[in-house]
Amino acid sequence: MNDHIPSDSSGEHEHGELGDAEYAEFMELAAEEGFDLQDVGGAIEEAGHGPLPVLAVVGRPNVGKSTLVNRIIGRREAVVEDKPGVTRDRVTYEAEWSGRRFKVVDTGGWEQDVMGIDASVAAQAEFAIEAADAVVFVVDAKVGATDTDEAVVRLLRKAGKPVVLCANKVDGPSGEADATYLWSLGLGEPHPVSALHGRGTGDMLDAVLEALPEAPAQTFGTGIGGPRRIALIGRPNVGKSSLLNKVAGEERVVVNELAGTTRDPVDEMIELGGVTWKFVDTAGIRKRVHLQQGADYYASLRTAAAVEKAEVAVILIDASESISVQDQRIVTMAVEAGRAMVIAYNKWDNLDEERRYYLEREIETEFGQVAWAPRVNVSARTGRHMEKLVPAIETALAGWETRVPTGRLNAFLGELVAAHPHPIRGGKQPRILFGTQAGTKPPRFVLFASGFIEAGYRRFIERRLREEFGFEGTPIHISVRVREKRGRKK
Repeated sequence: MNDHIPSDSSGEHEHGELGDAEYAEFMELAAEEGFDLQDVGGAIEEAGHGPLPVLAVVGRPNVGKSTLVNRIIGRREAVVEDKPGVTRDRVTYEAEWSGRRFKVVDTGGWEQDVMGIDASVAAQAEFAIEAADAVVFVVDAKVGATDTDEAVVRLLRKAGKPVVLCANKVDGPSGEADATYLWSLGLGEPHPVSALHGRGTGDMLDAVLEALPEAPAQTFGTGIGGPRRIALIGRPNVGKSSLLNKVAGEERVVVNELAGTTRDPVDEMIELGGVTWKFVDTAGIRKRVHLQQGADYYASLRTAAAVEKAEVAVILIDASESISVQDQRIVTMAVEAGRAMVIAYNKWDNLDEERRYYLEREIETEFGQVAWAPRVNVSARTGRHMEKLVPAIETALAGWETRVPTGRLNAFLGELVAAHPHPIRGGKQPRILFGTQAGTKPPRFVLFASGFIEAGYRRFIERRLREEFGFEGTPIHISVRVREKRGRKK
């Protein structure tokens, strides 16, 4: 497995993971094919980025967080209903401002009447801040600072993350006086904003870029032999805490816990197979019927936080039950986050032959898109096949860190295109001309083509890349740049 020492080579920072010589050779090839070299360099830089920095948007209900998130990401995706209990499939979005990309975590505004609003906001804020590199704290300027806002401020101070204070609902100059009162929170300058109308959001986002690091503060591992981070994720009651207790060999995690209870995420240093690993447990969210929607939302938020902190997502599936939509969403979340992945089917000891037959059919249909993920059949209760977990994790990490040299990749692409050309569309046959792997963790490829490459052909390329080079246990990102219409350079 590769060592985990950040490179100090300026060439790698500028050219993704291509060394200076490899980059120069590649650009010469691009020039011969008639590509704009500035566009090519930009494509490599974009594809070569590491994990994106994470911005959490927190605040009490009805201050306009989701409206602000929609404004930041430039499209209406976050749910903006006033009704409490609105569940969301996604809580993390990708955004861009002034040429810089980052992730936004929306903490919504779900109000938990049983435990009280303070506990609800604290739970949401705590999970989101845990994963964030910087925080936007949204306060309703018309209402002013409330006791709940003060409680969130205490959480923010404790976390020590950079904070941008957003005074929302300032629709005109007359409302700016209300915003100035928020200096009293002690978080620095309040940025007067109208998330609904877009007023002041540009200045606020400029402040966000100053607060966000160029790259996430989280560096994976601590040098050679440093502990790798593993997130145990899965829907409630699937056995995450039981698994953690089994691999730890002791009762480290409370298995039975009320929904929405705030607590620090459990990060455990555990030795397995002679190697020390850091397990991020995402358990502790249990459903109660009258809190079901809120508990689902908290589970999504906590899962997102754990995945952002981890290198490998071990996804637990209850093998004794049918694969659910929630299971599929969690798999999608890990894939979109670009993490190495292992799927563990728990409660395997409870299965009879009939259930095993139907489970295999479900896996083919529901998880066909992640057939590349290593699979282990385990029992957290009995410890069955626990010894297979570490080899599966190591396999996924090795795939996640694999890089194919540009020369070898282009030899492979040349043979592939010659044997299996792109279908002719509109009398033309687009060709992949050359490509490079700009980054790892996960593997990210940029392909340069003479015309538009269809999604089906991209999937074919990904499948053949996996057959040729492995990449077991990792998603692969492929972007295609098309040559502009103009004469080839001689």
